[in-house]
Amino acid sequence: MAGITEEARPGSLPPELDDPLFRTALGQLDGALVHAAVPSAVAEVLRFPERTLSVSVPVRRDDGSVDVFPGYRVQHSSVLGPTKGGIRYDPGVTLGECAALAMWMTWKCALLRLPYGGAKGGVRCDPRSLAPDERERLTRRFTSELLPIIGPQRDIPAPDMATDEQTMAWMMDTYSMQVGYAVPEIVTGKPLSVGGSVLRPEATGIGVVIVVEEAVRRLGWSLAGATCVVQGYGKVGGVAAHELALRDAKVVAVSDIAGGVYRAEGLNLGDVDRWRAEHGDLAGYPGAAPVTNAELLELPCDVLVLAATEDQLTATNAPRLAARLIAEGANGPTSLEADDILSDRNIPVLPDILTNAGGVAVSYFEWVQDIQRLFWGRDEIRTRLADLMRDALVRVWALAEDESLSLRRAALVTSIREVADALGARGIYP
Repeated sequence: MAGITEEARPGSLPPELDDPLFRTALGQLDGALVHAAVPSAVAEVLRFPERTLSVSVPVRRDDGSVDVFPGYRVQHSSVLGPTKGGIRYDPGVTLGECAALAMWMTWKCALLRLPYGGAKGGVRCDPRSLAPDERERLTRRFTSELLPIIGPQRDIPAPDMATDEQTMAWMMDTYSMQVGYAVPEIVTGKPLSVGGSVLRPEATGIGVVIVVEEAVRRLGWSLAGATCVVQGYGKVGGVAAHELALRDAKVVAVSDIAGGVYRAEGLNLGDVDRWRAEHGDLAGYPGAAPVTNAELLELPCDVLVLAATEDQLTATNAPRLAARLIAEGANGPTSLEADDILSDRNIPVLPDILTNAGGVAVSYFEWVQDIQRLFWGRDEIRTRLADLMRDALVRVWALAEDESLSLRRAALVTSIREVADALGARGIYP
């Protein structure tokens, strides 16, 4: 079977996809393809999304004026099943960004052996400028624009940046009104009252720590007493910090959009939570020293959890990192150059497509429960989640050792082979 080589890599990107994040995703793919031994035709198919949709989303403001926002949905691959991925509201949303995130979702689903492909979407807007009724109108109109390409057996959205359970409930209701009956399985990450799953809001953060715990065991040390720094004290990082503390790790620093706080003796996370609940962010928290997000990344620690956003570790700061292990709770937080530097420094990086896949794992559980109209308890879901995450780590770790690959490259190779096998079996139509 002919494999892809360095010389076989295609050249320029279509201009609509020429985005730094998509170039990072392609760079990671190209690096893995050298080791994956898949046919060059299959490799070429995997480089590009199957479908992209660009829409205009007009929204009537509360004052009667109308603003029009650009929206996108990208479906990278449906080879393994319906596509799956989040919806984000952010000023930086682009088609290329969505394409990168959709590709990573394909690899996550394949790595966990879920019957999904990857998708991603969003609306380019400032969500903080939207009043609650405006946010609802934007969500319902955006959902209406997506109706031709979404469906419980076609493409299943989920929450992402600045979207939540309520956003998913509006999407589910909008879709259901069009077909004339309730379709809870059209989205995941919904409230329990309309078919959501227990443990879904916490799943990504829990999954991060399941992977970290197994990794440190394989590295010959323990989370008990380990010092941990968490960038991004939100839906993922906040849960991860508490899960680390439950395992007797010492969380010494956390951060949010306002900056970070550091206490070498360890933070009282209960106090941190109360401060954020009262003040909205970490700024001014009196129980620790203030640090910037940039300074926080370079603090000495055993485990650095990246749970904020993309492009946090770069060629500039990677040489100064003082962590023993890095865990990517966010998508794409490490540049290609930083990856190389960390590899040279023998600092393991638990890659995003493995480490933050707990969210899509429990989204899958939610979808299955909705289809069956049969729901599981918290303990059963936590056990199923742990089994999936540990199985994926075991396979990635074994490949990394057998073929002398980084954990990221091993995870990508594992995922690519899963998708390539299915594509090879199905063939390229016609």
